[in-house]
Amino acid sequence: MKGAGDGTARVTRFAPSPTGPLHIGHAFSALVAWERAQAGCFLLRIEDIDRTRCRPEFETAIFKDLRWLGLAWPEPVMRQSERMGAYAAALDQLAGLGVLYPCGCRRADIRAALSAPQEGAAVIGPDGLVYPGTCRGRSMESVGPQDALRLDMGRALALAGMAEFMETGADFTGVHRLDPDWMQAQVGDVVLARRNLGTSYHLSVVVDDAAQGITEVVRGADLFAATFIHVLLQRLLDLPGPRYHHHRLIRDDTGKRLAKRDDARAIALYRAEGASPADIRALVTLPSGS
Repeated sequence: MKGAGDGTARVTRFAPSPTGPLHIGHAFSALVAWERAQAGCFLLRIEDIDRTRCRPEFETAIFKDLRWLGLAWPEPVMRQSERMGAYAAALDQLAGLGVLYPCGCRRADIRAALSAPQEGAAVIGPDGLVYPGTCRGRSMESVGPQDALRLDMGRALALAGMAEFMETGADFTGVHRLDPDWMQAQVGDVVLARRNLGTSYHLSVVVDDAAQGITEVVRGADLFAATFIHVLLQRLLDLPGPRYHHHRLIRDDTGKRLAKRDDARAIALYRAEGASPADIRALVTLPSGS
């Protein structure tokens, strides 16, 4: 049963990547999304665009873990690997707006460019090192098979105009507006299509949330900064903007955020050792800790 709350019916989702076992941090996120759906709808989406790391056995385990926790969702689930056409169409739309450019820089090239004395200290944004704009002058006509596609942040912000989103998570509650100066300095020209993938997390999550009619995005606080990118893309692509709820992160005894390599925290291991779904909820202090 979905937990008590304000009674608002929402469409929420849990969108794991099948690249490893789910851990208790994932359980917390899925349960928060489930409970916040209230009388609405909880959806499962499989984010499997990186086919080199995704495994069918991990996807099978995701279904098993979530069902054991008592969650249910409509079938069939959305898989990003089946939606490359939708991402290509979004890229074409952005290219038509003149806000994309090809980039042939590797990570080593970016690090080298940022290490130049005149650049000052490198800035780490939600997409990693803030790109220095080396390839910004290139046109889409010059795109090659080894190029990524980047968003020209300055042009995109000028075209989008004012945009904002509503956040309901405890750490960020309120209305947040896109600050052009901050986004250019602290986010930069993010990648929207990676080599050999045809898309990126930022692009696919925006396109898929709109396609699924998500009204509230529930995810960890570590993704809050990325929301500004996503709201900008929604504006450019003329897509509806959901509300956001960024919840606290589940950490280990040293305060480190859990990752998929933390097999000792895997849901399957707790289940094998005799834990119940109620034990998992107690472990992550639900519902009061959400």
